[in-house]
Amino acid sequence: MMRHATPPVLIALIGLACAVLLAAPGRTITSAFMNDVLIFLDGAHRIHWGQVPNRDFHTALGPLVYLIPAAGYWITGNLGGALPVGMALLILIFTPIAIHVLESRLRPVLAVPFGAFLILLLAVPMNLGDRIGALSFAMFYNRIGWAGLGLLVVMYLPPLAARPWQEGRDVLCASALTLIQLYTKLTYGAVALAFLVFLLIVPGQRRRAALSLVLVIATAAVVEVFWRGTASHLADLMETARISGGRGLAALIGPVFRNFADLTVLALIAGIALWQRGSAWDAVFYVASAATGLLIVSQNAHNWGIATIYAGSVVAAQRIMAADGSMARAVPLALLAFMLPPTLYHASALVLHSGLAMANAGTPLGLPAFQGVRYTRLWSAGDRGFSRRYVDSFQGGGAALAGLGQGIGPVATLDFANPFSAGLGLRPPKGDNAWLHWNRNVSRDHHLPPEQFYRDVKIIMEPKIGINSVQLHSIYGPFIDRHFTPVRETDEWTIHIRREAGE
Repeated sequence: MMRHATPPVLIALIGLACAVLLAAPGRTITSAFMNDVLIFLDGAHRIHWGQVPNRDFHTALGPLVYLIPAAGYWITGNLGGALPVGMALLILIFTPIAIHVLESRLRPVLAVPFGAFLILLLAVPMNLGDRIGALSFAMFYNRIGWAGLGLLVVMYLPPLAARPWQEGRDVLCASALTLIQLYTKLTYGAVALAFLVFLLIVPGQRRRAALSLVLVIATAAVVEVFWRGTASHLADLMETARISGGRGLAALIGPVFRNFADLTVLALIAGIALWQRGSAWDAVFYVASAATGLLIVSQNAHNWGIATIYAGSVVAAQRIMAADGSMARAVPLALLAFMLPPTLYHASALVLHSGLAMANAGTPLGLPAFQGVRYTRLWSAGDRGFSRRYVDSFQGGGAALAGLGQGIGPVATLDFANPFSAGLGLRPPKGDNAWLHWNRNVSRDHHLPPEQFYRDVKIIMEPKIGINSVQLHSIYGPFIDRHFTPVRETDEWTIHIRREAGE
């Protein structure tokens, strides 16, 4: 049996190792979703220039999505280290919270494997459910949300024993996890708030839940004093919902089948726990763990990774072990077999990214500030070379812009993301969108008026190799033709410069 001090030490070592593997190379390796990665590098650059999310640019994501890479950029001084070092910093914050929550509520044989599972889920530079060769920090906010929810859900369990400052630490941990999710992606934050409200009516948890909610509300009020972006953020969320929402229950069919094995394991372990110690509250909790997770993943662009299912299974396993019945020895082994494959898979992907970054693998993106951001193909499923051509076009676009002489910018790109402001160190425009994803946050019927979108733009880069440039041209092209003049054309780009008044 593990000694009392072992779980905190092991979880701390796992967190430290993951942070070092991410941060030490100081480079970003990407073999998939480069367009998504550009969003966060551009966001870090915007914050470096003093811009504030939802005040100076529109985004449906929370400010932490941009502040995390901005912190990594500030620490390292280069954009290559922005995402890995920012995530390493978050892991160092997450790990002590995980130690308190897991060690105070779970037997060591459950606490350590689940701690490793959550930390590696947070650390892996890969969209959940993807092949190991698809390394990318794309959509890293989803992994933050899942890790935070997975840890928060375990707080449904009461502490194993009374300890000094237990309640105060619980309140701080629950509040911190909820706030991280609220200011990363509101989808996860809403579920975290709903969970705290649920705890308000669960016997034995009401005081902790009430104090946590009060602290969350008070902190959010203080944040708003400095941020002053809540109303704008909600408006951006509502606009995005009008474009990409309304999928209905049919959207749950795919996630249910893709996660059927995980749901089955939860049903089996929860069924045993309810059979040993029937509790209506526990039954509601297990159903909610699965249902809320499925609702979230139905809105996300990944195939696997419902951490609340795993968290619900861990809670059920702890219930079974606490009953000291015939299943008390078998359940931890079954749960370990459940969590070990994804844990090892994510560890392998993390080590692969670190090794490639240390070896300086791949090729830089071709813009001066992107030397530490490198693209490589790893056992690609094949996109007919589009990603390579897309990345290679940045160098030609940067050279064409440099040929215009001094004083260029602000620059906008008529495409999914803008590589040039950050890549060339230019002053970013204000009042635009952080990114443009057709039928996700921009559509023919719902988009920022061009007068607002291009209000602060001097140069527009229109790609010939773009993600959704053709669709965007259909709504912004007439405005560009009236107010901008094409001054240079290459094999990959058309450069438009704003006409002076009276021209």
